[in-house]
Amino acid sequence: MVDSLCPTPSGSSAQSHADRVLLNLGRRLQAQGYRFITPTPLTHQRVMARWDNAPASDTRGIFGWSRPFDAEVFEAAERQELQQAEIIVKTHGRWRSRVRWSNLGPLLLAHSAFPTEAADAVFFGPDTYRFASVIEESLRQRFAPIRRAVDIGCGSGAGALLVARARPDAEVLAVDINPKALRMSAVNAELANAPNVSVYHSDVLDGVDGRFDLILANPPYMKDSQQRSYRHGGGELGEALSLRILREALPRLERDGTLLLYTGVAMVDGRDLFLESARALLSSDAFGWTYHELDPDVFGEELEKPGYERVERIAAVALSVTRLS
Repeated sequence: MVDSLCPTPSGSSAQSHADRVLLNLGRRLQAQGYRFITPTPLTHQRVMARWDNAPASDTRGIFGWSRPFDAEVFEAAERQELQQAEIIVKTHGRWRSRVRWSNLGPLLLAHSAFPTEAADAVFFGPDTYRFASVIEESLRQRFAPIRRAVDIGCGSGAGALLVARARPDAEVLAVDINPKALRMSAVNAELANAPNVSVYHSDVLDGVDGRFDLILANPPYMKDSQQRSYRHGGGELGEALSLRILREALPRLERDGTLLLYTGVAMVDGRDLFLESARALLSSDAFGWTYHELDPDVFGEELEKPGYERVERIAAVALSVTRLS
């Protein structure tokens, strides 16, 4: 997807040839009834080990499990088209997809293939499914209108698309610092028939104007030694970006507007250091908020890495903040 990695003007709907090839691939997979639910990286590794690098022969193996495949799987013309768009590449005598397709309810979403090692990888996984549940529950309980919404660090655009489909009259912005994420979000929005989604290059909310009735964020929260943008949250234990989003989103909320922040928290000596810092930002009577621990233990393998020596567990949490006045 060489063309797809190039930045586009903010809000542009222009598509490169590579994006159109990716969109057409998604449409073919939809028509074929393709289904794939993305597991954790460790589960993926364990399942992959069963095949011992044997080639895939179906679309779930190629575009879900990111398995290698032989040239004969595709007709020559289709293989050439996918290769020219750099959706598939040849390595060590076999072909692999650089793109993965996953389902989220009725949505089919393109994101980066496994393993997500590149600095500009577009993430999708169990965190996305938990984030989606938080969004859907909030939308069910919300009676105030949503005229304008934004998904910060949109990645595949999953959050933005859930809101756009549930509130088709809303203007929904999908923003990210990663050009590849913006391209995939735009393709996914067209595949989902969500014309009310626009993509913008923005560092948190720096690149967009105005206030919002709903602000979504599912930021990276790991302490990543390589500082890859899709994983690294910054700060001592990955909390910095989540706190920055909270700090910068609050003044951008309309009255009755809500921030939904899904993140992960490194627990140290029984203390939630993120919540302790967040309380200081939420002391004003102008805001009401709730905080829930959704999963007490995620990505336990990270505790073996440098920097996590004092961490007991990493918890998935959801913070909902509403401007009252």
